[in-house]
Amino acid sequence: MYNVAYRIVKDTAEAEDVMQESFIAAFSKLDSFKGDATFGAWLKRIVVNNSISIYKKSQRYVAIDETLLEESPEEISGVDLSECSDLRTSAVLSRMDELQESYRQILTLHYIEGFDYEEICEILQISYGNCRTMISRAKESLRKKLAIAS
Repeated sequence: MYNVAYRIVKDTAEAEDVMQESFIAAFSKLDSFKGDATFGAWLKRIVVNNSISIYKKSQRYVAIDETLLEESPEEISGVDLSECSDLRTSAVLSRMDELQESYRQILTLHYIEGFDYEEICEILQISYGNCRTMISRAKESLRKKLAIAS
């Protein structure tokens, strides 16, 4: 759950806060858990929703930090690329960090976190058509970045 939060908020302290708030929220709303999905999936959705909410709030008030541009992909993505045995995986993850924020977020939710289109629509509060279009455009943008890097 921490990795899920970290990939969205991009800050260790914020991710820890999101985790704590999410567990508190889950505990206080445990009676609303219907059992339609697994407990882990229900908790993951709470973490994702809280992470996106915190990220959007921080983007309103924080200017882009120039030091982020100097960090290596290992520091930005939250995934230790030195541990990746597959070079293609490393390339994809590092290029994903170069995508515009909405594309990175939607690809992360779909391909890394495994949410389907309907779940992404609910999480990001967008229409189904917009979700499909954004994923398609994000994949195309990622393809172009990977082609340039090759």
